[in-house]
Amino acid sequence: MFQLMTTPSATIRRHDQLYVLAQCVGWGGYTLAYVGLSQLARGMTLGQFCVFLATNLCGLLLSHAYRGWIHRRGWKQLAWPVLLPRALAALLLLSAAWVIITWPLDSLVQHAEAKKLTTTALFVFSVFNATWIYALWSLLYFGYNIADRFRRSEVERAQLAATVKEAELRALKAQVNPHFIFNALNSLRALIDEDPARARLAVTQLANLLRYSLQSDQLETVPFEEELRIVNDYLALEQVRHEERLRLRLDVAPETLQLPVPPMLLQTLVENAVKYGISNRPEGGEIAIIARRTGDELHLQVTNPGVLPAKSATGASVRVNGSTGVGLRNAAEHLRLLFGERAGLQLRAGAAETVVAEAVIPLIAIKRSPVP
Repeated sequence: MFQLMTTPSATIRRHDQLYVLAQCVGWGGYTLAYVGLSQLARGMTLGQFCVFLATNLCGLLLSHAYRGWIHRRGWKQLAWPVLLPRALAALLLLSAAWVIITWPLDSLVQHAEAKKLTTTALFVFSVFNATWIYALWSLLYFGYNIADRFRRSEVERAQLAATVKEAELRALKAQVNPHFIFNALNSLRALIDEDPARARLAVTQLANLLRYSLQSDQLETVPFEEELRIVNDYLALEQVRHEERLRLRLDVAPETLQLPVPPMLLQTLVENAVKYGISNRPEGGEIAIIARRTGDELHLQVTNPGVLPAKSATGASVRVNGSTGVGLRNAAEHLRLLFGERAGLQLRAGAAETVVAEAVIPLIAIKRSPVP
């Protein structure tokens, strides 16, 4: 997955182009609207039109200079309580400057109504008229920049969350994978002296496990059938050590074989069942792997002999026959990061002194992180 990244220079160029377009449309639209209304109301001579056009051009240039002031003073980064008094003062000064600069031109084409006013009253009226124009300009300019800053902060927050999520996911994989490799190596060590031929087969099975472990770091999900095949290799290695003490029962619905599951999930559940359900019992026991599809969810169950404490949950610090539950907590967090809050992993007591580890996997699109 590729993501198109916008460079800072490209963003600045886009903002400048939008600013130029807004200036032309805003001031040009204001000029055309005023001229049209004046022509309909009382008519406008060519001289009045030229003066008005020159006045508005001065207003445009002053607004452009105001924008430069805003940039130099860093006003776009200010909060509203700090920005508002500065902007109000700037509006009054800017309006007064516009009136003073264009006063000689306006005096040439003043209407009869304007000539009846005193110079002070006419100046105040002109400043007031200019103020609402610059106030509208400021609202649009600061409003756009505040909205753009908010949008960029949301994008940055989303990118940061995605980065944190990816780091968490990689950390969880790094915790789970070496743990199962260590157990597999222990099983192989016990086999080498007893049966060299079988040891060679075990090396092949271990190689499959190692290859799968390395590849799983690059995959978000794998078909359940592939995960089941690797677990069979793992159990074959464990049966070398436990022999008849380890018995396996598969109850897998055919429609579940091609459904996506996180790599190493079933391996973690089975490893936990072997280590804490078989190894600690002299008589051993049976491990059952059950897979069913229920609606839009895949339910995986791994059962093993044992007794679950009254207070237990995957996210809590609970010992099950000596287990601290770290592998299961990591697997549960792995599920949550990939599939969201609907996914889950629980330990519960089963029938006839058994412990059931059940994973629920929503059959939805994976929550993928953006790739820079």
